[in-house]
Amino acid sequence: MKFALSMVALVLAALIVPFLIPGTGKQEGFDPNANLPWQIEVDGRGGARVFGVSPGLQTLGEVRAILGGEPEVAIIAAPNEIGSLEAYYTQLPLGFVLAKVILVVDVAPEAIIAMRERALKAEHMESTTRKIRLHPDDLAAADAMRVKAISVIPTVNLDEATIVQRFGEPAERLPVSDKRVHLLYPDKGLDVVVDADGKELLQYVAPRDFALLREPLLKAAEVQ
Repeated sequence: MKFALSMVALVLAALIVPFLIPGTGKQEGFDPNANLPWQIEVDGRGGARVFGVSPGLQTLGEVRAILGGEPEVAIIAAPNEIGSLEAYYTQLPLGFVLAKVILVVDVAPEAIIAMRERALKAEHMESTTRKIRLHPDDLAAADAMRVKAISVIPTVNLDEATIVQRFGEPAERLPVSDKRVHLLYPDKGLDVVVDADGKELLQYVAPRDFALLREPLLKAAEVQ
């Protein structure tokens, strides 16, 4: 029995340690148990707050002030697409969880086209996706635009059982393949992509805007 308990402890440690941020326990004012990905507050009026941020309400400048740090801001565009304006953190502490965080800014397509025409530089990312750096005037203006969605990629893999334990049972499951599934939580404004072969992706919007996450999935399913 003692051996079994020891093995359980070792397994739990192996799962938890990769989430831990070195030295955070010594940082004044830092609470490793606050602002965690599964701590979502809904207001009953179609809004929600996560990481201290309310998607759909606060501007990029306000969100940057809450999260801290200096994200890279650029237009990310796949071939033959207008693209989206995003602010990207390569590593951000969310409580005791380390993650990549992407803030998707609410910008009309015609405004993105205008930004692309004024852009200073475009770089190729993975495959043929391009990262288009903004003109300084557009970069400054972006701070006044609202953040409509937040994407989070934890530094460690999470299986479906762990997701359900933290977030509860999803309202809907939309499989993409044998190894990839979307767990939908419309009441929380959350879509969790569980990928057996890659990193998990958590996407947050205001619950009132959940169609932003669900409708593209349904359209993609119709095409298959």
